[in-house]
Amino acid sequence: MPLGNGWLGALVWQKGDQVRLSLDRVDLWDDRPMQEIDKLRFKWVQQQVAKNEYDTVQKLGDEPYEKYAAPTKIPGAAVEFAMPGKVVKASLDISNGLAVVEFDNGIKFNNYIHATQNTGYFGFENLKDNDDIIPQLIVPAYNTGNKGADGNSVEGLGLERLGYAKGTVTKSSHSIRYHQPTWGGHYYEVYIVWQRFSPTRIIGAWTISNNQPATLPSFKTSVKAPTQWPSHITWWNNFWQRSSIQLPDTVLERQYYLELYKFGCVARAQTPPISLQAVWTADNGNLPPWKGDYHHDLNTQLSYWPGYASNHLDLTASYTNWLWKVRNVNRQWTQHYFGVPGLNVPGVTSISGKEMGGWVQYSMSLTMGAWVADHFYLQWKYSMDKQFLKEKCLPYFKEMITFFRNIRVTNTDGYYALPLSSSPEFHDNSINAWYKQTTNFDLALIHNLYRKYDDLVYYATGKRDASILKEEQKYAPLTINETGLAIAPGENLPESHRHHSHLMSIHPLGLLNPDRPKDKETILHSLHTIEQRGTSFWVGYSFSWIASIYARAGLADSAIKQLRIFAENFCSPNSFHLNGDQKGGQYSRFTYRPFTLEGNFAFAEGVHELLLQDYKDYIEVFPSIPASWKDVSFSKLRTRGAFLISAARENGVATSVKITATTDGECRIKLPFKTFIQKGIERNRLKFEDNNITSFQMRKGQTVVFENGYE
Repeated sequence: MPLGNGWLGALVWQKGDQVRLSLDRVDLWDDRPMQEIDKLRFKWVQQQVAKNEYDTVQKLGDEPYEKYAAPTKIPGAAVEFAMPGKVVKASLDISNGLAVVEFDNGIKFNNYIHATQNTGYFGFENLKDNDDIIPQLIVPAYNTGNKGADGNSVEGLGLERLGYAKGTVTKSSHSIRYHQPTWGGHYYEVYIVWQRFSPTRIIGAWTISNNQPATLPSFKTSVKAPTQWPSHITWWNNFWQRSSIQLPDTVLERQYYLELYKFGCVARAQTPPISLQAVWTADNGNLPPWKGDYHHDLNTQLSYWPGYASNHLDLTASYTNWLWKVRNVNRQWTQHYFGVPGLNVPGVTSISGKEMGGWVQYSMSLTMGAWVADHFYLQWKYSMDKQFLKEKCLPYFKEMITFFRNIRVTNTDGYYALPLSSSPEFHDNSINAWYKQTTNFDLALIHNLYRKYDDLVYYATGKRDASILKEEQKYAPLTINETGLAIAPGENLPESHRHHSHLMSIHPLGLLNPDRPKDKETILHSLHTIEQRGTSFWVGYSFSWIASIYARAGLADSAIKQLRIFAENFCSPNSFHLNGDQKGGQYSRFTYRPFTLEGNFAFAEGVHELLLQDYKDYIEVFPSIPASWKDVSFSKLRTRGAFLISAARENGVATSVKITATTDGECRIKLPFKTFIQKGIERNRLKFEDNNITSFQMRKGQTVVFENGYE
């Protein structure tokens, strides 16, 4: 059962005859520089590709990631309790983050992590006088005297490979302190305290500190005073009041709320961003899968998708705040590796934004920076925060544009192009993963960067700069043929493939608009080709991502099918995305179990895309609802332009749409009914457009309601 508050995390589970709490902290990292990576230069990579001598690049760019244990995310510790009876029930209340284990003798074991304080709490109820439950600290296997397990980046090297000195454990009658030295003079501490407060009740608390002594508030006072639980509940109540959905499909609705609960566990405005496992690092004696790092070739991006529409901009801010914080590190890497000014972001980084290598086509891609920049745009567009626009969003885009102006070349057709291109993760790490002509993945990100830069300049200055889009048009158009979107010129989708990178222009970027017949045809052909190739080489996130693509095509039943496959085949009983097909390969040849989060959060975004879409120049309510969904509703989903939308559909007919403006602006919305009664605005202030679109100006705080006129 997962608990978390963005900083701290815990997993409550049974290991043998013990109840175990696996404790974690988001910034526990061994952040030493990746060895050998700094020798890489992009021009040298180009030369090796031209000479068809790619093993040299693999040796320098990829092998260190597999060979060296660090940089990596590291675990904190674990606490175990002897099982006081036979477990009869284990439950997690996602409304407040309380995990409860109940035993056959009436004893209850309660756990939660405070939503806003770096403290976790545990407690036993209904004890007998002679029940003496003492927590046992289990320290990670950093120094066992063994060499440490061999493995790969998925299985994880043994923690002993990190070479840490042995930690110290200091105990008293009611406390345990664990001090663990890490790399380069750093350390962390785990501190646990507990107390019997009545003959039947024991309560404890724990925390993890990073590079400072661990402290807890005066334990007896803080637990007895009615201040900790109420403030925790207040945060979660506020979290759940931000938005809600009601679906007739109980499988999808349940999974959706589990995803949002996890999102509330792993993000806060000032925390580092969501890594592969966030605050739930593997507790198995090894490094976490893929070192628990920051993969920007989709993992971090997908993880933040649902936060915008679900009205949690305070949590999505953790991504842009961190990207802004590490931009100087990224600038230095851009100059060092590419040899040009401007800003790009490595596709695989440590917590400090430093490059870690791996498959360099993606870990040192030319366009990952353009993808992460899109989250600056989303953070602005959903908030319409002018200060954020001018101080962070626009400057970040400018530096990205500067990079492309310095790295691009002109191809034989006279278009701007990239000197080498790639499309995650086609051809894996072979030399064939480098394309001489710019891929649809890279082109989509470049076109998107320029178009949104044009939008930012207009909103910041009030004027259009015609040169921006003129420059964008000097890049080649997307490669489209009878199969839909190709991978690159001369290569169509060759086989089943996990990463839908060639479809970026459909979702998330929305460059293709199904309102335009030609774009609609391209989208449908692309999906038909995907279906022909099958899903045998997909992983979990492939299904949750494709659901959004189906939803944008208006293929609701197909979208729902993909979401159900994800929820039923690619998640563990605690809802964690395990990458592989957990039903023996029903839909995928991958049947392994590495846990990562991006598939979970992409699932929630797929649900949003069924209910509400806003990527065109208007908002559309119920854009992709199947006929079988007779009763469906949602409340306070957020859209671009900073509007909160609520809507209901009863007996297969949309009945109402409610719009609240969180800032001044024009609302353009396609209502799910042709005739209506409006409230909160005069009829003469409405502007009626083609395609059932209505537009009108709104003031901050104003609410407008449209009810079906049932003509």
